[in-house]
Amino acid sequence: MKNNLRSRWYIYLPVLLIGVGYIVYGVCSMLGAGQEGAEGKAGRKSGTVLPEVVAASSPGAVQVRPSASGFAPQVRLGFTTGDQWEPAIAADQQGHIYVLYPQYFGVPGCADCASPAMILQVSADHGRNWGEPRLAYPEGATHDQIDAQIAVDPVDGRTVYTAFMQNLKADIVVGKSTDFGETWSYVTANHTNAATDKPWLAVRGQDIYVAYNHVQKVWVSHSHDGGVTFTSTVVNRNAKLGFSLAGGGTVTPDGGVHFSWVGYEQHGNAKGPASLYVSSSYDKGASWTSRVIDVSGAPPDCSEYQCGWAYLSAQIALASDSDGTLYALWNASETDGGPARMYFARSDDEAATWSAPVEVSSAPQGVNHTFPAIAAGEAGDVRIAWMDTRAEPLWNTYLRQSLDGGSTWSAEVDLSTYVEGFSYIFPEGFSFPFGDYFEIDIDERGTTHAVCGEGLNYDSPGSIWYTQGNP
Repeated sequence: MKNNLRSRWYIYLPVLLIGVGYIVYGVCSMLGAGQEGAEGKAGRKSGTVLPEVVAASSPGAVQVRPSASGFAPQVRLGFTTGDQWEPAIAADQQGHIYVLYPQYFGVPGCADCASPAMILQVSADHGRNWGEPRLAYPEGATHDQIDAQIAVDPVDGRTVYTAFMQNLKADIVVGKSTDFGETWSYVTANHTNAATDKPWLAVRGQDIYVAYNHVQKVWVSHSHDGGVTFTSTVVNRNAKLGFSLAGGGTVTPDGGVHFSWVGYEQHGNAKGPASLYVSSSYDKGASWTSRVIDVSGAPPDCSEYQCGWAYLSAQIALASDSDGTLYALWNASETDGGPARMYFARSDDEAATWSAPVEVSSAPQGVNHTFPAIAAGEAGDVRIAWMDTRAEPLWNTYLRQSLDGGSTWSAEVDLSTYVEGFSYIFPEGFSFPFGDYFEIDIDERGTTHAVCGEGLNYDSPGSIWYTQGNP
């Protein structure tokens, strides 16, 4: 059993040694016990490029062993040196699976690449085999790329879009590929005079939307010519908030666009409540209506893992199925600093009203839940995933599926399989989520594809892990 302290005492070692995590990691590396590179000792910081990472070789192709039932064992994607962080995933209708992520500490074989640099890895056979990771940002760009987003147009099933921040988080960049990620065109959707954060991408046909926060405000940059030109609109113009963060987005078949986000009453600390919103536009992004879905207590303390005040805070993910039904998944706590539960609700009227929230995790009370992820396919088909600490102090990633719009659910599947040789992965789980979110998607055959980050703590080392299958 995962909570057997007598036989599993060693899983608590990472927590006891979090304060000296880099020393532990260095010892593991010197002993040859870890597959991470020595770059983990530097701490995951923008701008840090290590010569040993640049000099490293490419990992080559990756093979996945699909399971006849359930999910395949998780495999590491991306470069096998440096840190891989906050991956995004998308599936087209031609058998391609795309993973986009920022690479820290430099790019193997690229002495001029910034850190972090945006990296793309593609499978052309439904995630069984993966090509080598490669650069995926505008030619000549010299500043770091952060917060990856990738989406496939559901109308043609093949045009791929990306979005991320660049130029010290001042630029919102959108990329477009019509040849399965081989070549890209890029445009700056918005250039701001201050740092942005947490972009979220939603597309349908010629309509491209990117939501992101600009301190207190949520902005949406929108294009209606397939990403050639963009206009930017403030969503919560009259809101009096200390801070805001986007968390999900979707465009329904009738053209309604919806984004989910969290708003904090106070900025820079964990004392205030967090309100969970869904904002909707029915005129292609020109005007917005916002509704509060839930209110969470302030997040628990995260300092022992070197992360900031909002890292374990409430988040809300959003998706829509082929009939236009909206689905929301979020974590929220009843008390400030208390453990959060995972909640689900649906809307059948374009976000005008929502069903009563229901808990979707079978973890015992007192277990902390965070990082909701959601995807929807055909009518009533919705997949949800999250991370929680039922194997305390370790984390695991869980997934469930519903074929009736959330009325009933499959049993939970633990996606966090054991992999030898990593200082932060154990048979019972992993030490800490590596990144502020993770993602899932559904391919044209109905298979679920998931990618997430696992690490020692918030800072370093860490890497991204992929699996595929169905409950």
